Amino acid sequence: MGIMHTNVSANGEAPGRRIRGPRAGPLVAFSVALAVGLGGCAGRDRPPPIMLSWPEPPEVARIEYVSTIAGVRDVVGPPSFWDRLARFVGIDPSSRAKALVQPSDVEVSPDAQVIYVSDFASGVVHIFDLANRDVRYLGLSEPLQRPTGLALDSAGNLYVAEQGKAQIRVFDPQGNTLRIMAHEELARPVDIALDESRGRLYVADPSYQNSKKHYVRIFDLEGNYLGELGKGRGVAEGYLLFPTYVAVAPSGDVYVSDTMNSRVSVFDAEGEFLRTVGMRGDGFGLFDKPKGVALDSFGNLYVVDSSWSNVQIFGHEGDVLLYFGGRGGYPGLMRNPTGIAIARASNTIFVGDYLNRRISIYRLVNTSAGDSVAAPTNAEPQASP
Repeated sequence: MGIMHTNVSANGEAPGRRIRGPRAGPLVAFSVALAVGLGGCAGRDRPPPIMLSWPEPPEVARIEYVSTIAGVRDVVGPPSFWDRLARFVGIDPSSRAKALVQPSDVEVSPDAQVIYVSDFASGVVHIFDLANRDVRYLGLSEPLQRPTGLALDSAGNLYVAEQGKAQIRVFDPQGNTLRIMAHEELARPVDIALDESRGRLYVADPSYQNSKKHYVRIFDLEGNYLGELGKGRGVAEGYLLFPTYVAVAPSGDVYVSDTMNSRVSVFDAEGEFLRTVGMRGDGFGLFDKPKGVALDSFGNLYVVDSSWSNVQIFGHEGDVLLYFGGRGGYPGLMRNPTGIAIARASNTIFVGDYLNRRISIYRLVNTSAGDSVAAPTNAEPQASP
């Protein structure tokens, strides 16, 4: 892939409680005047946005911005005639819809067609089914207590970290609670990651400011507590300072966003510290507040930086390859992003765009396994946006 850069500077718990679209309704008589009035409710078509890619032309694009999901309409499409008619007579057919308020983490099905988004403020998990143009929710009848991290297993069961209850709740594909995972050592879960082949669930637990227990907690898949990663709160190698997000490689290596140490700490499957990626700074390969971490099909590491509002990509040796994003409200830019998920079959990338209240979707393109090694460069690093 080589070192590349760009300067983008533009400033259900209750099955059946879902929103589909568009849908037909009963035949209703109406006048020509009413039809004209409803036509005005549809609004005018807006020109399509300029599509962003990284690096900028004439370099070969490696990351392309695809689309944004900010709510129901982005999945089910614009309101049908019958929906507009209902609004005209005072009925809001989308009144059950929940707006994205604070997207804290994102998870995705292997085929990239179902997107799960935890909403810290709303107390729900939004489930966006792109193939069926369907939106449903977990946590409507009983709101989740500050949901944060998400993980999806091979059976379609969804693991949700409830920070407000210091527990992990596991839902089956129908939205029924299978089990609760908790332990007296678990203080403030933020993110979770599954290693099904080894039967483990990793939970990033930054605890609190005055606590020395800044660890990644380890459970088996039945909820039994196994131990922790890290040596506790600290700045030396192997120590963690507010670990927030976690990802697991096929090898069993565990990547932890060590947020207040401005780095990613890597441990092997046995819990031994291996290395760090990045450090504090404002250049390529450096971080301020790293959060979401994920791996693509080539084993490249993607790290969300909430402060820089971008995502940096690192090769197998920890060498920085590329960054994408940048701070702004324009589609493809971000404001204080959080979690990230990658559908590895297609290398489609989903990022929780926290302050823009949306999910930003990108795609890795024109890339092979051999591109995961940084090319030599004589250029001086430039500051991230």
